[in-house]
Amino acid sequence: MEKGDSIGSTTVTLSRADLVRYAGASGDFNPIHWSESTARSVDLPGVIAHGMLTMGAAVQLVTDWCGDPGAILDYQTRFSAMVPVDEAEGATLTVSGKVGKIDDDAGTVRIDLSVTDAGHGDAKVLTKAQAVVRVPEGAAA
Repeated sequence: MEKGDSIGSTTVTLSRADLVRYAGASGDFNPIHWSESTARSVDLPGVIAHGMLTMGAAVQLVTDWCGDPGAILDYQTRFSAMVPVDEAEGATLTVSGKVGKIDDDAGTVRIDLSVTDAGHGDAKVLTKAQAVVRVPEGAAA
């Protein structure tokens, strides 16, 4: 493994039903995540995905790559754009990841994620999305 190596890419489709399920699981029932009229009344482009749902969906690529969610020691990001979720078409996120840094002494790698909204001109929805992952003993970093 070397800095700059790709860990792969994926697309994540979010539907309005996903937002309702996430609201139930998280306890975040803010109507901007399910009510078109409420979202528009506060000058949003329509119903938007929960930021934490977007963040969680993106890190799944890292979990799939390392094979162990417990190996993710740290995960941080900045939210840079909303993710509108169309009632009929939903929203499609494109997620890709690369090795950003290798720390042989700590036995970790930093994975840098690129997360864009394919339905809105590939707008970057997360910036500085980085996960620090513990490399299994015996694996070459």
